[in-house]
Order: sequence, then structure tokens, then C-alpha cells
Amino acid sequence: MSETIISSIQRPRLASTLTADGGGHSDATSGFNSTAFGVICGIGASLFWASGYPAVRHGLNAGFSPAELELHRYLWSGLAFLPFVMRAGIKDLNGIGWGRGIVLTVLGGPVFALIGYAGLLLVPLGHGGVIQPSSATLGGLLLAALVLGEKLTTSRVVGALIIVCGLVVIGGEAVATIGANGIVGDLLFVLTGLMFATFGTLLRLWRIAAMPAAAIISVLSLFALPVHWLLGDFAQMTALGWRENLLQAVLQGVLTGPAAMYLFARSVVLLGAGRAAIFFSLIPLFVLLLGWLAIGEVPSTVQLIGLVIVLLGFQLAQKTEGAQRVVVHEGWSK
Repeated sequence: MSETIISSIQRPRLASTLTADGGGHSDATSGFNSTAFGVICGIGASLFWASGYPAVRHGLNAGFSPAELELHRYLWSGLAFLPFVMRAGIKDLNGIGWGRGIVLTVLGGPVFALIGYAGLLLVPLGHGGVIQPSSATLGGLLLAALVLGEKLTTSRVVGALIIVCGLVVIGGEAVATIGANGIVGDLLFVLTGLMFATFGTLLRLWRIAAMPAAAIISVLSLFALPVHWLLGDFAQMTALGWRENLLQAVLQGVLTGPAAMYLFARSVVLLGAGRAAIFFSLIPLFVLLLGWLAIGEVPSTVQLIGLVIVLLGFQLAQKTEGAQRVVVHEGWSK
């Protein structure tokens, strides 16, 4: 999961990220501040991404449907990004192309979100917060080897096997305590994880930078608005009041989306791809912590055991050899 995003993030010029002295070298204080800020950005990105899970759970409990939550997830960021996409070139989506843009939107847009939100209707928060990122990591490793020709190192294979063991532990809880609905819910998160892995692999294969891709997905997702209007109405959203809608707009439309991506991109620039990758392993931990603190959903002992196993697998699976590749797509060039 980490490599599919890291290697598609456009790296700004080095001069823009360092404060140099008269001789052209950053001093020790500047280097320390840059490292500290990179760590803060990485933790903030993981926290923002993780916040989406309890936010969805709260929204479902409050009375939102998955489709209404999906609308909050992409509507506001789509409207914000629309002027930039128009200026960059709507005809070919700034060189990305409509065909590729639509494929990326299916894999990382409303369809992806709806499946994940439906999963939270069936299983505990901890299942989604651990299974989806883990499946994305496993799928990313496999697709990197099959599609991009990357070598699967021993540490990555061992890490992947450990992650699978953690998923079996969590899946076993679904079988034992929830039944068929639990199995379906867990499989939905496996599906969304694999969708995200495919999305990230295509970003690398097509050499598309992450931020422009996020903007394109948000804008193309605006087509879901008339579909929602035709298939339903906004009465339920209105009845829930402005506070609940504002909460989802901020958490889903801002923090979980563009804000998290921007912060992670900054952490890659300031810390390097290898060190920034570690922040992805914080997402499952933050999901369980936020679920407990924010909405009172206490993780079970089995979920905690599965989490520890998965985190161990993450550490091995994310080890890199040599420098990470960085896509050089120029983004918003016009």
C-alpha cells in the first residue's frame, strides 16, 4: 500500500524544502526542524486517513446512508478542485486522459467508497481498519511483482505471510461471532483493499502523480450528484441537521481526502520515501484508537491480537532496497 502511493507522489524541487545558509547548505537546526515537521506531517496524514473509518461509523449510526456519506466524501473536494482541473485542461484531464481518469475513479472513487461503507454495516470498525490497509499492502506487493516487474525480497514475502496470519485471526472472529454477514463484510474490505492496490499500481504504471489523480477523481465523482438526485433525495441528509452534515463534510471531504494526501506528500519530501512508508502502519492502530475514543467502539482481544500480528508484517513488508522511484509527471502544468 505504501509504495503504490509513495512512488506516485511528485517531489517538489529540493530548494523549496530546505532553508539554506549563505553557502548553500542547510544548518543543523534547519535539518532538525525539517525532520520534525516531516514526522508531524506523516503522523497527521495517517491520523486523517484513519479518522475516515470512525467518521463513517458515526455517520451510519446517525442515519446517513452509504450513498449520502459517499456524497460528502467527494462532493466538496470535487467542487474545490474543479477550477484547477478546468484550468489545467478538461479536454484530456491534464494529459491523464478520460479513459484512464474513469478507470482510476472507479477504483479509488465513489464505487470504492460505497463498498467500504457497506462493509461497516456488517462488521466491527476494527475489521475494516485492519483488513482494508492490509489487503492493499498484500495486493500492492503482488501487483508490483506481476505488473511492474519488481523483485519480491525475502523480508517482503515473510512480512506478507505474517499479514495473512493476522487477517486469518481477525477473519476467524467474524466467522465465530458474526457468521455469514461477518464473512461478507470482511470480504468487502478485502475487495476495497485490492481495488486500492490496483489503483496505486496503475498510478505507477501510467506515471501519474498522486495529487493530480486525487483531483481528477474528486471532479469526476461529481457525476454521482445527479445520479443520487435521480435515485433518491436529500431529505434524510437535511433532516439530520447542519452539524452532522458539516462534520461529515470536514472529516470525509477535507481531512480523509486531499488534506491527508498533501501531508503525506510533504512527509515524503522531508523524510524520504523509505522513512515515510512507516506511517502507513499507523493507520490500523489509529483506527482502533479513534474508534474507542471518539465513538466508544472498544476493540476485542482478538482484534488487538490480529492488529499486533499485522503491524509486525507491515514492518517487514515495507522494507525497501535502495532509493524509491518517484514519478515525474508534471501535474498541473498549465
